[in-house]
Amino acid sequence: MGNPSKYSPNSLVACFRRLYQPIGFSRGYNFALWFILGGGFMGFSISRLMYLNFKGILCPDGPPKGPVGAVPGECYYFQHATGRAGIIMHLAGILPAAILVIFQFVPAIRHRVLIFHRINGYIVMLLSVVGIVGVFMIAKPTFGGALDMQAATGTASIIFIVCQGLGYYNIKRLQIEQHRAWMLRGWIIVGFIITMRVISIIVAKITRSDPYYAVGSCAVVDYIYSHNQTTVEALYPNCANFYSGVALDQRILIKGDFTSPRPEQKASGLNVTFGASAWLALALHCLAVEIYLRLTPAEAERLRRVSYQRQLEAGMRNPGNAGLTVQRLGDAEPWAYADYGASVCRNASPTEMDRD
Repeated sequence: MGNPSKYSPNSLVACFRRLYQPIGFSRGYNFALWFILGGGFMGFSISRLMYLNFKGILCPDGPPKGPVGAVPGECYYFQHATGRAGIIMHLAGILPAAILVIFQFVPAIRHRVLIFHRINGYIVMLLSVVGIVGVFMIAKPTFGGALDMQAATGTASIIFIVCQGLGYYNIKRLQIEQHRAWMLRGWIIVGFIITMRVISIIVAKITRSDPYYAVGSCAVVDYIYSHNQTTVEALYPNCANFYSGVALDQRILIKGDFTSPRPEQKASGLNVTFGASAWLALALHCLAVEIYLRLTPAEAERLRRVSYQRQLEAGMRNPGNAGLTVQRLGDAEPWAYADYGASVCRNASPTEMDRD
């Protein structure tokens, strides 16, 4: 007699299960999370692969023939060697990494093609490091270059690299549930950059009725207007000091208006919102991943038992606690394999023991 819990209560759920069970998901909410977050990563990254065409699309030399990737004025900084190398390293590293990492969270691939999971994991980590190095090279001018934005991108980048390192350490110690937790933390947190863009556009539209002003550079405005001194001085008379050479670092106040036809005001409208939007998005993503980890303790305990078995087979001392477990580092109660349904595990098939 079959297990009644295996039967779907209606045709919609049955159809949904036929969609996610073949790729290894046993619960609908896990598939939904993977589909939403993974789909967001995939779509965002694929849509920005075209920006690897630096001169053609990201920072065209002449009038752009299509969509331009950079915020107006950003390419002023990318025209220099360090800025150009940084943005290319960032895009060439993080975009393919964000696409490939989607497959790391597909259970069927982890269980049926483990060699792909391992090789792909190393490739993703290498590309991630290249991408984050690029971030630090361009952190000062991008997204307006304000200190709050630099702090946000720096904090997120450091968290991401630390999570990747801890995930790598734990998998080398065969502590699979900790590997899962740290990799989830790293990639969900770094995904704040997508949410930040959505929030910044919303905030920019909300604040247009009572706009904020940002401090801008005459050199950047001159670049935006293709070195048209007459136009720039008509809009910002103080830039006369820049053109005369009296103050090459002359600063001006630029009204932030995302809906303005003037490119420097459109850029300012985004730049004044990026810092606040980044910190809000970062906080939301940090909270979201911790909530998810707290809501899936059964999966963590299942992987803890798998870790115990593999560490036992590898001859490690204190199996089940070889990685960064709370029992090893904190004051939690001792963990024992028998405490978590050893009889169930003994009766489970190898497939069931390894299923995510």
